Amino acid sequence: MKLRTLFAATTAFLVAVPTLAQEQPTAQPAAPAGESQELPTIDVTDESAQDLTIIIPPMPTQQVVSTAAGSTDALGRQVSQIIADNLRNTGLFKPLGPTGVRAIPVSEVSAPDFGYWRGATAQALVHGFVRANGDGNLTVGCYLYDVALGTELAREGFVVRPADWRRAAHKCSDTVYTRLTGEGPYFDSRVIYVSETGPKNRRIKRLAIMDQDGANHRFLTNGQSIVLTPRFSPDERRIAYMSYQNDKPSLYVYDLSNGTQRLLVTNVSLAFAPRFSPDGRWVLFTMSVAGNADVYRIAAGGGTPQRLTTAPGIDTGGSYSPDGSKIVFESDRSGSQQLYVMNADGSNQQRISFGGGRYATPAWSPRGDLIAFTRMGGGFRIGVMNPSGGGEKLLTDAWGDEGPSWSPNGRVLLFSRGAQGPSGKSDIWSVDLTGSTSRRIPTQLDGSDPSWGPLRP
Repeated sequence: MKLRTLFAATTAFLVAVPTLAQEQPTAQPAAPAGESQELPTIDVTDESAQDLTIIIPPMPTQQVVSTAAGSTDALGRQVSQIIADNLRNTGLFKPLGPTGVRAIPVSEVSAPDFGYWRGATAQALVHGFVRANGDGNLTVGCYLYDVALGTELAREGFVVRPADWRRAAHKCSDTVYTRLTGEGPYFDSRVIYVSETGPKNRRIKRLAIMDQDGANHRFLTNGQSIVLTPRFSPDERRIAYMSYQNDKPSLYVYDLSNGTQRLLVTNVSLAFAPRFSPDGRWVLFTMSVAGNADVYRIAAGGGTPQRLTTAPGIDTGGSYSPDGSKIVFESDRSGSQQLYVMNADGSNQQRISFGGGRYATPAWSPRGDLIAFTRMGGGFRIGVMNPSGGGEKLLTDAWGDEGPSWSPNGRVLLFSRGAQGPSGKSDIWSVDLTGSTSRRIPTQLDGSDPSWGPLRP
């Protein structure tokens, strides 16, 4: 499904929705009614910044209509709640509403009562609407206002199937977040991970996929074979992962469009840790031959693996830079697990980690400015450093945090948090780059090895 986007110059209730192309549109920002000089851009890296208060009333509907997703008035409240939850979870906003906030009539959607909201000490205001279209789809409007100046900052609308109404809420959240922070969007995205259940020595591990907030959860494999290290392709249509089918570790590619999987690498003693290149043409992975583990790459469509590292010991965990020119990986060639960077063809291998402890599971930020990692020594912690190894910063301080994966905008990390003790249980958590905002991501069962996908088309 492709989310369709529309923009209106006047209140969307008063104009006809234009015919929208069936292919993915090119979104263009709506012209704001005025630019606020009093509502500053939020600095997502400032730990001391005060949360911005933002009012989010329930979204009204012009006419209550029953749809496959529920009535349009109920959907209006639910969309507003998702927007509030998304913004609250960033640690940057203090959303008020939709519960406990005055419901607005349709006439106020594009003409807010700024005097009333100033009395509520709000700095920003989100309005919107939900409308059932004649073709069975829904239109969800999204408006952002600067309360102090009484000006419109952004206006967007989304046409979705009833089954995809949550995506409209995430898209509206992205609009608000991007306009007020200057950062890229990330709410309309999905996560794949390993869903786990059972005792520690007999864990059942299945591939699972969900929205970034834990909703729309479903299993992709049945648990008959253990699966590990799933990773999204750049177009979000494929997943590379390791599976122990027939008790033999091999790499597979799962096609999300039709639910099929194909074998990518086989007939080796051990193959693990796959990851796509930024252009989707290659898959990095680790293969053990004659007891020596090295980083290889193979064409995403299959073929002969190409060896990229040759040092004695264990080289693994490759992750491409966003431009595809370099690879970060881990190696114990120096006597302990450390991080190294090399060119994409395997040349010019250089160590970059020199802090205390061991380093593993490196992941290059989609912004290109940081490398996330797991640091081991007195526990497992998530940290970041720049690509040359400087500026190291630890973001978590728990007993068993590992396997970071970046949000599409490079400002938040997902990771696994293992429970201390014999249970073997683990959960999925997120943390922002300040390290001050972390939370558990809800999953149906235990979860590990998360991979955060790109923005959805």
